[in-house]
Amino acid sequence: MASTSSSLMQLALYLLACALSARAESYSLSSSVVGTQFNDAFEYQAIADPSHGRVNYVDASTAKSKNLTYAHGDTFILRADHTSYLSSNGPGRDSVHLTTTATYSTHVVVFDIRHMPQGCGTWPAVWEVGADWPNEGEIDIIEGVNDASPNQVTVHTGSGCSMPSERAQTGSTTTTTCTSSNGDNSGCGVRDKDDDSFGPDFNSIGGGWYAMERTSSFVKVWFWPRNSGSVPGDVRNGGSGVDTGGWGTPVAYFPSTSQCDLESHLGPMSVIINLTFCGDWAGAAYSNSGCPGSCVDYVNNNPSAFADAYFDFASMRIYE
Repeated sequence: MASTSSSLMQLALYLLACALSARAESYSLSSSVVGTQFNDAFEYQAIADPSHGRVNYVDASTAKSKNLTYAHGDTFILRADHTSYLSSNGPGRDSVHLTTTATYSTHVVVFDIRHMPQGCGTWPAVWEVGADWPNEGEIDIIEGVNDASPNQVTVHTGSGCSMPSERAQTGSTTTTTCTSSNGDNSGCGVRDKDDDSFGPDFNSIGGGWYAMERTSSFVKVWFWPRNSGSVPGDVRNGGSGVDTGGWGTPVAYFPSTSQCDLESHLGPMSVIINLTFCGDWAGAAYSNSGCPGSCVDYVNNNPSAFADAYFDFASMRIYE
């Protein structure tokens, strides 16, 4: 009897563990943001660029009056000014920095993007960040500079966080120390192996889907090109729920381990969409990117070069 009771107890615990695991992979839609709803879900931040770019982030009324953001149907456009020449001692190129009014902890976010900003000097990003940076963390979902493919996914934290170099992901690890301090802000990065994940290559195929899942146990990021036959149905169709257990191996995987307790390093986060120019990364990498002249001079004197420096979002969906 004791042996049978013990076996039954073990079976019950196993089934409970399976149920909890399944529930952790299933999420319900909490926010569907399409077209004009981007203006309700996000705030426009006319702030000084924290990455020291050649940019002038404008407020909502300015962005709308200059047509830097506009929406119709299932389309939301966010772009930079592409008509003005800039004075060398004046403000940078007008652009937009959006942040959600809501914050998220355990969740899945799925972006359906048709086009992202491209051009020499550009530095587009879609990311999440906590209020107390870097102690509440940052997760860069889409980020790159100067049209250099592929996409890079990066986690930034306060002190005491590093990732294993070998883990279950399709991307390649670039750095393993996530700590951002003392002027070192490289974070722990993973580069996608698919050139279609960023810049002109991404735009040439009509874009695709990015998804990020965050729990207390891990952060995962996936990318599916528009022309891929492996896009999960719940991602492509934007339904009322998602089950990440069927999404396959992610591009980037950041596990919570004894070397980095994610729950203590990542706080509630806002979603941010922005486009800057030059600055700490795009400016530093400019001379090695096959781009002409200097980054700041190029941004100042070539407005028409930024005609394609825009995001076209079909949707953003949050699941919790």
